[in-house]
Amino acid sequence: MPEIQLGAHTIRTHGAKVARTHMHDWLVLLLLVVIEVVLNVIEPFHHFVGAEMMADLKYPLQDNTVPLWSVPIIAILLPLAVILIYYFVRKDFYDLHQAVLGLLFSVLITGVLTDAIKDAVGRPRPDFFWRCFPDGKAVFDPVTSRVMCTGLKSVIKEGHKSFPSGHTSWSFAGLGFLSWYMAGKIRVFDQRGHVAKLCIVVFPLLIAALIGVSRVDDYWHHWQDVFAGGLLGMTVASFCYLQFFPPPYDIDGWGPHIYFQMLAESRNETRPDNLNGLNVAPSEIENVCIYSRNDDNMNSIMGEMESGRRRC
Repeated sequence: MPEIQLGAHTIRTHGAKVARTHMHDWLVLLLLVVIEVVLNVIEPFHHFVGAEMMADLKYPLQDNTVPLWSVPIIAILLPLAVILIYYFVRKDFYDLHQAVLGLLFSVLITGVLTDAIKDAVGRPRPDFFWRCFPDGKAVFDPVTSRVMCTGLKSVIKEGHKSFPSGHTSWSFAGLGFLSWYMAGKIRVFDQRGHVAKLCIVVFPLLIAALIGVSRVDDYWHHWQDVFAGGLLGMTVASFCYLQFFPPPYDIDGWGPHIYFQMLAESRNETRPDNLNGLNVAPSEIENVCIYSRNDDNMNSIMGEMESGRRRC
C-alpha cells in the first residue's frame, strides 16, 4: 500500500477516538507503573554470601558512568523525540499514538520483569564487599560464615540487585524499540542494498550496548547480568513493536496496524453493496448464483454456462 495515503490524521481530528479505543491499554500502563514502584520499595532476597565468596566481590565501589537519572532520558525521551519529529513531519496521529504506546509498554514491561527478577534472585554485585563493610573490616557469622554487614541498609539493599542489569534492559527496551521504528520508516529492508540505512538502525543498539559495557566497567554488574538485561530488553521491545506495527520488511511496514484497519473499515462503510448490514465484496456477490431444481431449466442453464454466460 503506498505511503502517500498516510498523513491526514492529527491529534485534533482523531486523538479522542484513538485514545478511547486504547483506554484499557493506558489503564494497564498505570498498573505497570504502580507495580514498578512497589518492586523498588520492597526488600530483595538476600542471597547467601559467605567468607569464601568475598574474593570475587571485592571490586571497588564507585559512581556510575551512566547515572540512574539519565536512563529514562536515553530509553524514553530520546525515542519519543524521534517519534514526535516524525509526527510533525507527517501529521499522523495513528502512528504517534501507537508508537508512544508501544514504547511505554516496552520500557515498563521490561522494568517490571527486570526488578521482579532482581528481587527474586538477590545476586550480590561485584562491589558487594565494600557495600557490606565500608570500613574494610569483614565480619562473618562464626557458625555459618555468613556476612554480617555493617554498612548502610540502603546501600546493602542495592547491593543485592545485580541480576539482571536494569540500565542495560531499559536501554535495550527503549532504544531497541526505536531501532525497530526507524527500520520501518526508512524501509531498511527494501532490498535495494543501502547499507547506510542499516547503520542508522544499528546506531541506537550500539548506544544501548555501550551502556551495558559501562555497567561492567563500573563494577556494578557481572557480565552475565548485562547479557541477560540486554536480551530481556531487546526481546520485549521486539514483541511490543510487532504488536502495534508490521515487520519492517513488510510492504506496509511503514505504518501501524490500526491505520490499515481504519482504512479498511472506512472503505467498507462507503461500499454500495452493503447487504442488510453485512459487508460482502462484489466478487463474492457476483459468484453467487441460485439455480432452480427444475429439470426443464437445467439444459438451458448448462447452455448458458457453456456460452460464457451465467444465470443469477
